[in-house]
Amino acid sequence: MTASLPCQLLGRVDYLPTVQAMQDFTAQRTPDERDQLWICEHPPVFTQGLAGKAEHLLLPGDIPVVQTNRGGQVTYHGPGQVVAYPLLDLKRAGYFVKEYVFRIEEAVVQTLAHFGVTGLRVPGAPGIYVRLQDPFGHARLEAGFSAKELETQPHYLGKIAALGIKVSRHCTYHGLALNVAMDLEPFQRINPCGYAGLQTVDLATLGVQLPWQEAALVLGEKLGRYLPA
Repeated sequence: MTASLPCQLLGRVDYLPTVQAMQDFTAQRTPDERDQLWICEHPPVFTQGLAGKAEHLLLPGDIPVVQTNRGGQVTYHGPGQVVAYPLLDLKRAGYFVKEYVFRIEEAVVQTLAHFGVTGLRVPGAPGIYVRLQDPFGHARLEAGFSAKELETQPHYLGKIAALGIKVSRHCTYHGLALNVAMDLEPFQRINPCGYAGLQTVDLATLGVQLPWQEAALVLGEKLGRYLPA
């Protein structure tokens, strides 16, 4: 029987020291080191991934911009967002990066389902999306809908969870961010994840009001279910 993944609720912590702590943990961990899950929220910060392009950072203003070594493009972290950092040894877990991404996305989908919201995957565009006109409907995404349609139909789907990971020596860090009850204005200062005009939503926008900690605990439970320790 798989042991549960130890989960630490860190509360609101600065971004850069948290990334450094993840890097240190990953660099120093031994093959017997138990996997961990850190859940937190950050003060306002834009983070630029390895694939990030300067033109997607439109008007950062007074919000700091941090270059990171995670995958993906630019995104925003801020209060009211649940950020989860799984620190896993994939070699020991027995699966590769593609399955790891599927598992953490599925944990987000199941978290949203817990609150009555239907989360959707878009092929070629990591993260989780919702239909803006019917976030509680259960219809599947239309066949053939892909990242290209996000560019041509930016008002059809809204992004509710972003994903950006790093794998070093088979071990993961960085992770995912689920929007719960945020000031969404900073997302208008960027092209979220590289998509011009893509709308970003949170649970509160969809009419689901709940405390940050409740969302954090549910997401932590779902990640613990889909990521064996």
